[in-house]
Amino acid sequence: MRKILVILIFFLAAGFITLGFGEIETTAKTLQNADWRFLSIAVFLQLGFLIVETAVYRALYRLMDIEENLRHLSLVIVAANFINVVAPSGGMSGIAILVDDARRRNRPSGRTAAAAALHLFLDYAAFLCVLALGIIILFRRNNLDAGEISASALMATLCLAIGILIYIGSHSGERLGKILAWLAQFINALLRPFLRRDYLRTTRAHEFACEIAEGLSILRTNQRGLLKPFAYALLGKGLQTLLLMFVFLGFGVDFSAGTIIAGFAISYLFLIVSPTPSGIGVVEGILPLVLVSLRVPWEQAVVVTLTYRGLTFWLTLLSGALAFRVLQRE
Repeated sequence: MRKILVILIFFLAAGFITLGFGEIETTAKTLQNADWRFLSIAVFLQLGFLIVETAVYRALYRLMDIEENLRHLSLVIVAANFINVVAPSGGMSGIAILVDDARRRNRPSGRTAAAAALHLFLDYAAFLCVLALGIIILFRRNNLDAGEISASALMATLCLAIGILIYIGSHSGERLGKILAWLAQFINALLRPFLRRDYLRTTRAHEFACEIAEGLSILRTNQRGLLKPFAYALLGKGLQTLLLMFVFLGFGVDFSAGTIIAGFAISYLFLIVSPTPSGIGVVEGILPLVLVSLRVPWEQAVVVTLTYRGLTFWLTLLSGALAFRVLQRE
């Protein structure tokens, strides 16, 4: 069964890359006119971001009293990001990879799932700090529209909802199980007319909640343990913002600090709230419009967007596929 799943995942990845081949080809042509000194720095910044992501997870694992090899943990995290793209399910596919790896290595799966949930919350919380700056910049330049306000409100609501669920789970696994079961029933009711069956199992929701609550219970006595991974999450957002700046430098595009911060904030915002995996097709359409509103010429805005997405999305997707393959061999 495991081999069938591996084949299916790589089949989905191949289809995903095929659908985006036109974008990859355009990006490759765009890079021919770039200053590779600056773009090389951008590549290292993306690698640095992946290292920081590993540091966030490692800090959360240690908070849960889980010790894991740094090399193996980095492979699992990059592979989990890859699975989240090719088999999107609201981040649950990546969590499944982490939990499955923990079980195979005799690690507590409940605490691993709790660490993954906390990572998602801290990532959103750190981004909200950057988003607040971006919104202020757009407001001061009279470039803030209803779409960006609505998306920001949705982002804040998602972060708040996850925070509430984590708080409930840290105090009562049974109550968290009831909430997740209700959500599963609601999703089943929405999808039943199309699938003719239940999409989620409510019994599994209770089991999953109890597993997560086991790990989250540590927050009742050690909330300060979240400060270190939160600082790492902020550092990760800073690295991605700098990456966008070096893409501007790579093509000799004039910019200001406000342009970089607002551009990154809106691109990452629609990456999260987009209905497509990792915002594919949506970010590429919205980011140039945002940059143009920030007084970047259209042609340069498109070039910056394609290169930025090539480094942050396609490069990460490729490295994730390689990491997933390495894990399967091991």
